[in-house]
Amino acid sequence: MKLVRFGAPGEERPGLIDAHGAIRDLSGEIPDVSGPCLSAKSLTRLATLDPESLPKAPDGVRLGPCIGDVGHFIAVGLNYADHAAETGAAIPAEPILFSKAPSCIVGANDAIELPKGSQKTDWEAELAIVIGRRASYVAANEALDYVAGYCVCNDVSEREFQMERGGQWMKGKSAPTFGPLGPWLVTADEVGDPQELGIFLDVNGERMQTGSTRTMIFSCAQLVSYISHFMILEPGDVITTGTPPGVGLGMKPPRYLKAGDVVRLGIEKLGEQQQVVRAFPG
Repeated sequence: MKLVRFGAPGEERPGLIDAHGAIRDLSGEIPDVSGPCLSAKSLTRLATLDPESLPKAPDGVRLGPCIGDVGHFIAVGLNYADHAAETGAAIPAEPILFSKAPSCIVGANDAIELPKGSQKTDWEAELAIVIGRRASYVAANEALDYVAGYCVCNDVSEREFQMERGGQWMKGKSAPTFGPLGPWLVTADEVGDPQELGIFLDVNGERMQTGSTRTMIFSCAQLVSYISHFMILEPGDVITTGTPPGVGLGMKPPRYLKAGDVVRLGIEKLGEQQQVVRAFPG
């Protein structure tokens, strides 16, 4: 099942994608694609609905972030060995965790806005995990039972803010529009093995990233388990799991986004995003 949120920013309604690719309105069934609505019981009930019985959303309607009311937006750094190598970093012995501000979350095709003073804004195509039930001290062999589904994330990153301004990485990861999620939340049963998904990202039609979740250092199950030993994960929390090689920082010389660039990215089974880069507004 593919769940979406559609409508103007701040006014999104829950929906699902029918067999013909049309958006069907779920607002008569659930208040949002968030929190308790992501439980196994809720998703099982939604899967029994006849999409043809649901109102059809207007053609061309905006897709918002596929998850609403995100509490924790947790990111994993250097989780692909070949990406660590291109940045000159050592392979981590344990997952590197940092936060992205939930206020950075936008729709899959919304614009990326360069922060004020930015010179080094970069791209990162990533698989994101969406939690479906409260997780605390979860064993790795049970961890995927706590996952509602998966989606595409562009972990947009300002490298100067991240690496040259001291402190934690989150200051380079949390600007408005730095967390496109979607287009869909694809439920775990439809995705199957999350470690068998191809990933790509293009900038202005040029392929920059080609990878697979097979080459993750720490698998999705390991990440959910590991993180649950440091904090309680709640339904609707998002974990973005790291990026394969091909980021602008790793190029020689480095290459960064500028106003007018078009970023297109996607993950097998999870759909595609496309963002136009805009200068700082104002």
